[in-house]
Amino acid sequence: MTISVGDKLPDVTLVKATESGPEKVQSGDYFKGKKVALFSVPGAFTPTCSARHLPGYVEKADEFKAKGVDEIVATAVNDAFVMGAWKAANGADAVTMLADGNGEFAQAVGLTMDGSGFGLGTRGQRYSMIVEDGVVTELNVEAPGDFSVSSAEHMLGQL
Repeated sequence: MTISVGDKLPDVTLVKATESGPEKVQSGDYFKGKKVALFSVPGAFTPTCSARHLPGYVEKADEFKAKGVDEIVATAVNDAFVMGAWKAANGADAVTMLADGNGEFAQAVGLTMDGSGFGLGTRGQRYSMIVEDGVVTELNVEAPGDFSVSSAEHMLGQL
């Protein structure tokens, strides 16, 4: 079942990419008490994700903060080392990278996709959501191959 507006995020283990290495976090605890702009990409370093998706959030980070967002989080079915390298390669210091290496978060929110035709296996779909104190208040799921409703610009319009 796909997560919906008003639902609480599932509690699964994610791995935060930090300068000192991977750090396990529980999603149930991590999203408590803050307003988060969360976006998911099918994979770090993939074309649309690197050229358009992540840069939008990096460029608009101050606008998100001005609208009351405590943190911008990116997630993908990649390991923490890849997510950390993606962050460094894109100067994305304003974005927290939460690796979903086993795809447990993507499965738990019901937003997986089959990328096996491209050699990617099961991945998370491209989407964005606003999460307030662990509860989804906005959810934007892209149609396959699209990039519009999960963009930074679209989410800023929802805040």
